[in-house]
Amino acid sequence: MSVPPRSAIRPGLTVDIVQKHHQRSGQLTRGVVAQLLTSSATHPHGIKVRLTTGEVGRVQALANAE
Repeated sequence: MSVPPRSAIRPGLTVDIVQKHHQRSGQLTRGVVAQLLTSSATHPHGIKVRLTTGEVGRVQALANAE
């Protein structure tokens, strides 16, 4: 599974993220992007974002693409 690039992620988009404390289990959290925190175009583990709920994690998938 390939993680989406920064260009595919924007505020208001629904995504699935993995939070730092869930990296080993791979548990995903679904939410709406409030802010992009990674400035580079790509990252091997996913672009880091903050959700509207305040949770921070790396994007694993775009929920709207399902």
